[in-house]
Amino acid sequence: MQADADIAVQTEGPAHAGQAPYTRLTLSLYDLLVMRYTMPRLWRCPRSRLLALYDGNVSRCHLDVGVASGYLLDKCRFPSNSPKITLMDLSPASLRFAAHRLRRYEPDTHQANVLEPWGLPPQSFESVAMSNLLHCVPGTLRDKRVAFEHARDALGTGGTLFGATILGLEADHSKRGRKAMERLNRRGAFANLEDRREDLEAGLAATFTSYEVEVEGVVALFRADR
Repeated sequence: MQADADIAVQTEGPAHAGQAPYTRLTLSLYDLLVMRYTMPRLWRCPRSRLLALYDGNVSRCHLDVGVASGYLLDKCRFPSNSPKITLMDLSPASLRFAAHRLRRYEPDTHQANVLEPWGLPPQSFESVAMSNLLHCVPGTLRDKRVAFEHARDALGTGGTLFGATILGLEADHSKRGRKAMERLNRRGAFANLEDRREDLEAGLAATFTSYEVEVEGVVALFRADR
C-alpha cells in the first residue's frame, strides 16, 4: 500500500476541528503535554496503562487510527521485528510527524476521516487501534459507532480493535479536569461532553462478537474481537 497524502480529503467542518490543533510545533510537544501531563494528571490514566494496552494487542499487521505524534507505536513492543504498519489520520501533519518518527518500520500512511469510509482493503489487518481519538471526533458515542463498523470491516477474522477515549461529563472528573475538558470542548479540540461508558459498550456490542471496557480515571480503555 502506498502513501496517499495527495488524496483530496475534506479539511473543513466539525471533523476538521479535532485535528486542527496538530501542527509540527504542537506535535513536537505532544509527548510532554499529553502523555506526561494531561493523561496522568488531568485524566488520571498513566501512560503505562496505554502502553500495556498496545503491548497486549498490537499485531504484526497493524492499522493505527488517529496517530498524533506516534508515541505509543514508538514505545510499544511488536510481536515481530518487522511489523507492517499503516498510519491513518485526517491530519497530514500528524501523518508526516508519526511516519518520520517510525521510519525504522517504513510505515504506510493513509489520510481519511474515521467517520467516513476508510478506503482501505477489507479484512487486511490483524489489529486496529484508536487511542485518544474518539473524544476528538464530533458527535456523541452513538454517532461515532460507525467508526467501529469501519474497523470491523478492516480487520480479518480473529482481529482485534483496541483503544482509549476520555469520557464526558458523567465520568468522575476532578474539578481541574472537568474545567479543562469543558474548555477543550468550547475550542472544538474535544467533542466528548456526552460520551458515556454505556454508549461505548453498546457500540462495541453491536459491532463485535466480544468486547471489554475498563475505566482508569476518566479514560475508557477498550478492546473487541472480530
